[in-house]
Amino acid sequence: MDFSLDQTQETVAEIVVGLLAREPSDPADTSGFNSALWEAMAKADLLSLAVPERLGGAGLGLPEVLPLLTEIGRGAAPVPALATLGFGLLPILALGSDEQQDALLAEVATGRILTAGLSEPGSAFPAAPSTTAVADGGDVLVNGLKVAVPFADVAYRILVPTDAGVVLVAPDAPGVTLAKISSSSGSPEFSVRLDGVRVPAAEVLAGPDGTGDNATLYRIAQAAIGAYSDGLLAGATTLTAEHLRTREQFGKPLATFQAVAQQIADVYVTSRTLHVSALASGWRVSEGLDAEDDLEVLSYWIAAEVPAAMRTLHHLHGGLGVDVTYPMHRYFSIAKDLARLVGGASSRLDLVGARCSSI
Repeated sequence: MDFSLDQTQETVAEIVVGLLAREPSDPADTSGFNSALWEAMAKADLLSLAVPERLGGAGLGLPEVLPLLTEIGRGAAPVPALATLGFGLLPILALGSDEQQDALLAEVATGRILTAGLSEPGSAFPAAPSTTAVADGGDVLVNGLKVAVPFADVAYRILVPTDAGVVLVAPDAPGVTLAKISSSSGSPEFSVRLDGVRVPAAEVLAGPDGTGDNATLYRIAQAAIGAYSDGLLAGATTLTAEHLRTREQFGKPLATFQAVAQQIADVYVTSRTLHVSALASGWRVSEGLDAEDDLEVLSYWIAAEVPAAMRTLHHLHGGLGVDVTYPMHRYFSIAKDLARLVGGASSRLDLVGARCSSI
């Protein structure tokens, strides 16, 4: 099957690449958020690609947003694009009514941030969340704990999977407690405790059948993480290859040494395998096909193989890799955060095995 980008996707990717070149991020800045770059993305209408035309957007969708996330990952750009677009905007498009989309998505085009609580303690993407949403008159009362929620403190809404579907929660609502947690990259992450948070029933994403659908949120989020990780590893591989081409020892470029060439070749194979897996998964999700097997393999690859490849690339840089003024440390630390976000290698391998045993 041909997964080549079409003209629209290529244009989106080119715009992102040009923008990242004009708005470089300081590798030594570990805040995880370049607000100037984020504002520039909004002004370039990149955040409104999937916003419906009736709200002033381009009316595109997942196939066009995924290349954007890939290029953001390739540049290891510290912006909340993955959280806002992959965890927020695209799931709201899939699950929200026209009224809910009208109330939320126009805000995204201006740079407002969305995010989602995809994990609970000891469980990433839980099929049966322990977080509850109980009807109470015209509202629902939400109770539970979400962890590793990116940009929760600055988000307009947090998408919270519950036992009754996805609920939109304002981070400053009564009963919401945010506790900042450490991330490898420095990108802001929080645990979000929900104690009797009262949410209007109009802020429950019921989905097309009206029953709620956490699985749709998870599928879109995994596809988005896959596209981002694809770019992240490709960008780190390119950075390392250029270093090996120009750095010399004993009067020869490092790339000419056999052991070095073998190691970078292994990483290239990993990168290309991840690329195919991310494209296939994203395509199946965008087409509404069964993507669970593809997404489980993709998530395992992100948890197990991407960090291992990053360690090799780090090693090939020598001492330069830990220099905070050089970008390799940012690629490496973001990869560790993503591996944790999807649940870790052991958990993901168990899920892959469980699906294989059921065939």
